[in-house]
Formats: sequence, structure tokens, C-alpha cells
Amino acid sequence: MVMSLFFYYSFLCFVLLISECFSSSFDHHHLCSPTEASALIKFKQSFQNMSEEYYRDWSDGDCSPKTKSWNESRDCCSWDGVTCDLLNGHVIGLDLSCSQIVVTFHPNSTLFQLHHLHTLNLAYNHFNYSSIPHNIGRLANLRHLNLSDAWFQGKIPTEISYLSNLVSLDLSYSYGLQLDERTFVTMLHNLTNLELLSLSEVNISSPIPLNISSSLRYLDLDNTNLRGVLTESFFHLPNSLETLKLSSNDLLKGVFPKIHRRNTLLMELDISDTGISGELPDSVGTFSSLNILNLQRCHFSGSIPDSIGNLTQITELDFSHNNFTGHIPSTISKLKHLTGLHLSSNSFSGEITDVFSNLQQLRYLYLFRNSFIGLFPTSILNLRRLERLDMSSNSLSSPLPKNASILQNLNYLDLSYNSLNGTIPSWVFSLPLLSSVSLHHNRFRGIADEVIKTNPTLERLDLSHNQLSGSFAQSLANLKNLYYLDLSSNKITNDITGINITFPSLGFLHLSSCELKDIPYLLRNVKTLVYLDISNNKISGQIPKWFSGMRWDSLQFLNLSHNSLTGNLPRLHYYTLQYLDLKFNSLQGPLPSSICNMSSLILLDLSRNNISNSIPSCLGSMANLTVLDLRKNNFTGSLPTLCVHSTSLSTIVINGNRFEGPVPVSVSLEVLDVGNNAINDTFPAWLGSLEELQVLVLKSNKFHGPISTCQTEFCFTKLRIFDLSRNNFSGSLPAEVFGIFKAMIKLDNEDTGEIKYMRLSDTSYEDSVTLVIKGQDIELQRISTIMTTIDLSSNHFEGVIPKTLKDLSSLWLLNLSHNNIRGDIPMELGQLNTLEALDLSWNRLTGMIPQELTRMNFLAFLNLSQNHLIGPIPHGLQFNTFGNDSYGSNLDLCGPPLSKQCGTSDSSHLPQPLEEEEDESESYFFSGFTWESVVIGYSFGLVVGTVMWSLMFKYRKPKWFVEFF
Repeated sequence: MVMSLFFYYSFLCFVLLISECFSSSFDHHHLCSPTEASALIKFKQSFQNMSEEYYRDWSDGDCSPKTKSWNESRDCCSWDGVTCDLLNGHVIGLDLSCSQIVVTFHPNSTLFQLHHLHTLNLAYNHFNYSSIPHNIGRLANLRHLNLSDAWFQGKIPTEISYLSNLVSLDLSYSYGLQLDERTFVTMLHNLTNLELLSLSEVNISSPIPLNISSSLRYLDLDNTNLRGVLTESFFHLPNSLETLKLSSNDLLKGVFPKIHRRNTLLMELDISDTGISGELPDSVGTFSSLNILNLQRCHFSGSIPDSIGNLTQITELDFSHNNFTGHIPSTISKLKHLTGLHLSSNSFSGEITDVFSNLQQLRYLYLFRNSFIGLFPTSILNLRRLERLDMSSNSLSSPLPKNASILQNLNYLDLSYNSLNGTIPSWVFSLPLLSSVSLHHNRFRGIADEVIKTNPTLERLDLSHNQLSGSFAQSLANLKNLYYLDLSSNKITNDITGINITFPSLGFLHLSSCELKDIPYLLRNVKTLVYLDISNNKISGQIPKWFSGMRWDSLQFLNLSHNSLTGNLPRLHYYTLQYLDLKFNSLQGPLPSSICNMSSLILLDLSRNNISNSIPSCLGSMANLTVLDLRKNNFTGSLPTLCVHSTSLSTIVINGNRFEGPVPVSVSLEVLDVGNNAINDTFPAWLGSLEELQVLVLKSNKFHGPISTCQTEFCFTKLRIFDLSRNNFSGSLPAEVFGIFKAMIKLDNEDTGEIKYMRLSDTSYEDSVTLVIKGQDIELQRISTIMTTIDLSSNHFEGVIPKTLKDLSSLWLLNLSHNNIRGDIPMELGQLNTLEALDLSWNRLTGMIPQELTRMNFLAFLNLSQNHLIGPIPHGLQFNTFGNDSYGSNLDLCGPPLSKQCGTSDSSHLPQPLEEEEDESESYFFSGFTWESVVIGYSFGLVVGTVMWSLMFKYRKPKWFVEFF
């Protein structure tokens, strides 16, 4: 042993001596091979002109170009990232990771001339979606190859599997690489010296390998599209394997196998986000060396076995987002090295047992979204190192303990969505490192009387949706670094308005749905607001001058809606404002032109007030305006030209005003609602060219003329709500227009099954519309993406019902009532499988009701009254639920639900075909009258008219007569 040490140190001294000799003569002799130095210089020249600015567009900025030190006047062995063999001068190592390289990797790159390379690391660069060259196989001496996160794509060449000396291979996180099954199998077979293999994010699309090399210590196959079934034999892992990662492969199925032999070396097992299901067997305890066990987002069920307590070396245990049931096993208390316990989003129930006292290393405890009940577990208060505690969305129902001063490292606390009650203890606000507290949606009634000491760390406090009242706000006065404060949905009255407190850093203040009667006076002392919401209170009177005069240089969101504000809208000085919501108040007077000074405004909602006069023309020059909602005011005049300087305006709602003139041209609309005004115009055919238009409401105006056809090949492609009712449109129903409503042919949620709603991102604004549904005006507070309606009622349309309507397979409501439509009801309408409401009443429809209409399985409302339909009423499915009102005033209909029976042979009352075309309105008026009855009526009318005429002349101005009639 002594001799071995002697020879070892002698050899070390010799190497150091040789190294010093080389170093002392560096200026006279280059160790590096000139050929290899030239190859490196040519590689550098291929990317050295690439700008650093381009690199910073995608880099995090922490990298630095190692090739800056590469200079031909210096020995290449001294260059950054280059390692040479000290005996022969060959380049054996090249580490250019994170070197700001942005270049397309040439298949014949000079790098492949470095035949003696043992290590090649090109990770964290940008090789511009190049393929890994086949010449990689020429580097036969490679032991370590790292091309991770280097923006390669395409197929990994088979030649990479011939590098039989490889000890580590990392091709992860290039996001575009593919590895075919044959190369994958060959790689696992040939690379017998491989200890580390990382292929995370590589698209392998292969069955999971059955045999793993006995030399592997680290195997990462995360998100590789592996498929197959995990069996017990797969988990008979090589004794050398320490890390196994298979997460995010949802095609991996099976159950966690029962292992019958102890696994001694495996330290990390990650099968999260896979299709593994079933119960966790007791044999999980055989992995006694595990440090990390990650089973999150699988499909596990049943209880956690007590054998989990055998994993005494575990530091991270993640069972979240499964369907585990029962209690937390008491054996968890044995896991004394545990730093993170994740049991959230499961079905655990019962009281939380005090199993945490021994877990003195625990830093993260997540128990949210379960069904825990009972008391807050006091053993948690003993966890000195705890940093994050989340027990939200359970049913805990006790007061919080009064003393938790031991939690000196806690920085995040979320106990929201429980039934915790009593007063909030002062420790919640005074722990020295606590930065975020969420106690919303509980039943707290107040805050402890103790004055909270100044807390330099608390930045976010959410106490909304509780039962807080009284003068508690003074208790918060010392939270000087508070940035986010939510007190909404409490019983706060005016006690907060007169308090002289200052929040010097406050950016977000939520006070909606309280019982405030005035705008809080404390706002005078807050200069840093970004977001202010005091909506849905009892604030009345005019907006105070001090409030409108505030100059918040950072304010972006202001919501004063759902109050009782009166008076004129004052000039506001919030020039950075992006969202202004004043709906549901009683504001009046004109809209000041100063509104246009808010050049950053994205949303302007002044709906449901009494604002009058015309809209300032400058509103059309607001480049960022996306939503303009002015519905139900008293605006007059013509609409200004909107979107002159912008393509951002997506929603215009002016319903319920007194606007006149034509519809203004716009370019990027999704919602246009000009209903209930006095607009006198023809159909604005240009709307068909709007590629994003989904909702078009023109109802209750003075539109007239026919619906003109589209001028482009693709128009109205996304239209889902089409309401032209209560106008003076005429002509035939536009069959060719119905045929191009592409969004009414296919449901938006067919692929996902999820119902979504139209809304403006990052705000509470949701598009809404009022429709006639089942004969009644109903306001839809939000518009779902499956809402598809056509309402052309109360116009003067003529002709027949187009058969092209049958193609609108996702149509939900069709209303053609109160028109002059003739002909039969097309049997093709029976193909509208999703139709829920059909109204064809008050027309001149003839013929029989097609039996095919009974195929409409979802039809809940039908009105065919006031037509000339004949024959028996069909029966079956939804038709069995309709009453008499659906068929009224069709004198020749018979059968249930009508009292008139079918089967009589007398057909004299049925309409007969006419040899010549006669005026249909005249035929309709005189239908059922004989010439004798007409003569008698005419004679009687003549006598009465003569008498009335004589009376008018006798008494000159018969006001009583005129008013009577």
C-alpha cells in the first residue's frame, strides 16, 4: 500500500514537472496540433459574425462566448473550452456550452477532424434547427457527448449508436429531434459502457425498452412518446441504476407492479404524467434507497400503504393529482429526511392526523384540493424549516391557533376555500419571512386586537370573501411593503374611508362587493396604484373632485361599476389607464372628449348609465381600444368612424341608444351589436369580409332592402349569432349567405368537448347579448362558443325557406317568424340535430308538417302558429311535448294535441290549386267569405259611413270622434 502511494505521487510530480516545462516554453512552442488548431479556427469563423443581439432574443443572457479567447497567436490548448492531452498535444475535450453560438451546423464541419476528442459539449447554443450530421460517427473516441438544448432537429443519425466508447450521451431538450425505434434499440444494445442517457423531449415513439444496459446509472426518457405496459420485469432494474425518469409519457399504461426483490441503489423514480393506474402496492417500500418518488398526475387510486414509511431516505414525495383516498398514513412520520410532501388534488378525507411533528426537515407541504375536515393540525406549527404551506380547498372548520411563532421560515401561506372561522391571529401578518397570505373564502369575522408590527416582507394579502367588519383595517396600517390587498366581499362599511393610513407600495387594491358608501378616503395616500376595484358597493353621489384629480402615474385598471354614482362624468387624469369600467351607475351628461387623452385605453365600458349627446369623434383615433361598450344610454347622433388608426377594436356594443346614420366601417370586429337604435341603412355587406366577426346584431332599427350577397369568396366564416330581427328587410331569404356560415356547421368544442366563453383576456369583461329565446327577450351574460343563432323575425322577407339551412348542423336557434314566407316547410330542416328552438309563426307557410322534423332530438320550443298548414301533426320524440300554442290558427291541422280529429273524407275546405296566379294578399283577406256576405257588409258600411260623414260636417271639428277612432 505504501509503495503504491509512493509511485502514485512520483508520477504526479513527473506530470507536474512536464507541465511546468511546457508552460515555461509556451512562447516558443505550441503544444496543440496545427491541424486541430486550424480546424477549431474554421469552426469559429462559421459563426463569429452572428450578432450578439440575435442571441439575446432567445438566450437568458447568462452565457458568454468562450471563443473570444481563440487567437492563432496562442496555443489552442490555452483557449477557453479546449482541453489537450499533455503528452501528445491532441485536442481531447471541447466544451463550448452556453457560448452564444448561432449557426447552421454544416454536415462537413471541421469539428469532425478532431478525431481524438473524448468530450464534446455544445449544449445551450442555437444551431438553427440543423440535423445532427452523420459524420458524428467519425468521432470514435468520444466518451461524453452533450448536445442538449442546442436547437437541433430531424432524425438522430444511426451512426450515433456506433460510438461504442460513450459513457454519457445527452440529447435532451432540443424539441425537434426524432429517434426511430431501430436506432433506439441499436443504441441500447451497442453502447455497453453507457452510464448516463438523457433523451428528454426527443420523439422516440417506440415501445418501452425491455432490457436496460447493466452499466446505466442515469436514464431520462421524459416526454418521449414511449408506449407500452410497465411490467414487473421492467422494474427488475440493473443494480447500477440510480435515476429513472419516464414522466410525461401518457401512452405508458399498466399498474405499479408488485416487486418481490429489494432495490438497493435506485435513488430517483419519476413516472409522473403517465397512464399508470391502480393501487400503490405494499412493495413500494422495497425501494428503500429512494430520495425522490414522483407519481403526480397518474391515475392511482386507493389508500397509500403503510409501507411508505420504509422509504426512510426519501426527501421528495409527490403523489399529487391522483385519486388517492383515505387518511394520510401515520408511517409518514418516519420520513425524517423529507423536505417536500405533495398530496394535493386527491380524494383524501377525514381529519388531518398529527403526523408532522417528526418531519423537521420539511420545507414544502401541499395538501390542497382534498376533502379534509376538522381542526387545523397543530403539529404543523412545530415545523421550524417550513417555507410553503398550502391547505386550500378543503373543509377545515376551526379557528387558527393563536401562536405559531416557531414558523420563522414560512414565506407562503394559503388556507383559502375552507370554513375556518374566528379571528385571524396576528402571527399570520408578522412572521419575519412571510410574503404571501391567502385566507379568502373562509368565515373569519375579524383580526386580532394586537397591533401588527411592521412587516418588511408581506407583499400579498387576500382576505376576500369572509365576514370581516369593524375597524380591523387599522391593524394593517404597518404592512408597509404590501403590494396586493384584497378585502372584497366582506362586510366593510365606511370605517375604512376615514383611516389615515398609508401603503407606500400598494399596487393592487380590491374592495368590490363590500358595503362602502363613499370612495375610500385612504386612496389619497396611495400613489402607486396599478389596479383599483371598488365595484358593487353602495357608493352614491358625484365622483369627488379629489378622486378625479388624482394623478396615479401607473394606474391601468379602474372599476367603479355597480354603484349609484350620479352627475356628469368628470375629466379624469389617469393617462396610463387601460381598463375603465363604469357600468351600472346613473352617470349623465355628455361623454367628455378628455376620455381620448387615455391613449392606452383597451376597454371602455360605460353601459347602463344615462350618458347623452354624441360620441366624441376622437374616440375613433384610440389605437389600442379593443372593447367599446356603450349599451343602454341616451347617446344620439351618428357613430364616428372607428378603428381609423387601429385594427385592435374587436367589440362594439351600442345597443339601446338613439344613434342614427349608417354603420361605421371597422376592420377587426368579433362582436358588433347596434340593436335598438334608429339606424337607417341598407344591409352592410362589407361586414362579410371581417374574418373574426362572430356576433352580428342589427335588430330593432330601420334597416331596409334585401340582404346583399358577399363580395368575397370567404365571408362570415366565423359568424355564430346573426340577428336582423325587427327591421324592414325585404326580398327573399338569402340562401347563398346561409351556405357560407362555416362556424354554424361545426361546433367549436367538437374536439375538446369543453364549453368556452367569449371574453377579454386579463379582465372580467365577457361579451354578452340579448336574444329572443322561446318568445322572450333574454340577456345572456356571457356568450358560449357553441351559441349559434339566426333571427330574421319581424321583417318583410318573402319567398321560401332555403334548403341550405340544413347544412348548419350546429344551429341552436332559428327564428323566421313574422314575415311573408310562403311554400312548404322543407323536410331537410329535420337534419338540424342540435336545434333547440324553431319559430316559423306568422308567415304564409302551406302544406303538411314534415315527419322528418321529429328527428330533432333537442328541440325544446316549436311555434308554427298563424300559418296555413294542413294535415296531421307528426308524433314522436320532442313533438310529443308540444302543446296547442305551437299550432294555433292553422285551421286545417288535425290530431293531438289539437282537439280536431284527423281521418274525415271531406276535403272541400282544403285549399285548391288555382289555374291562374291571383294576388295572394287579396286571396288571404277574402278567404272563407261568400259574395253574399261581402255585399251585405259593403252595404252596411256604406250606410254607417254616410251618417258619420254628415255628423262631421254638422259639428265641424268633431274632436271626440277623431280621438275615439
